[in-house]
Amino acid sequence: MKKIVVVLVIAVLIFFFFPPLFPVISFTETRTNDPHMYYVNMGKDQTFQIRFTHSIHRTDVLETYEATDGKIKMISMEYEDVAIGMPAHAEEGEKLTYEDGKYKLYTNKIVENFVLYVGDINMDLYLNYGGKEYNLKKTLQRGSSYVIEVKKVSFYEKLKGVRLAYEYEY
Repeated sequence: MKKIVVVLVIAVLIFFFFPPLFPVISFTETRTNDPHMYYVNMGKDQTFQIRFTHSIHRTDVLETYEATDGKIKMISMEYEDVAIGMPAHAEEGEKLTYEDGKYKLYTNKIVENFVLYVGDINMDLYLNYGGKEYNLKKTLQRGSSYVIEVKKVSFYEKLKGVRLAYEYEY
């Protein structure tokens, strides 16, 4: 009888720990032999934003994304200057507007993931999700690159990863 209970407990633990059940926005280190995953738990809200200060223009850029079936759809990008590194025109299927001193590029590009480089400069880099703002420069390693994905992870993967702490609610 004890063997059956032990087997049952092990089966339940395996079933609970290893299936990917928990939706997250994940940041996984690249170019390393031992990549660490950082994550933010996702709820019902499927929209998130990345806000950063452009290193040359020194103005804020706000990128808005939506999680769709395990993929990431870029909705828009808002910025103040079309000089170095920022789109000056819309491509096919996109729309570029200019209002109140800001450009807004609307798009519906869908990707599996994208890479974020965390520069070693003292400029803003935040993730906005669920009414909270996460300072990515406080947790992620400066000078490193991270693959950003929207995916489901197991309880075991969450235990191995690092949950991002939010800086404040907005």
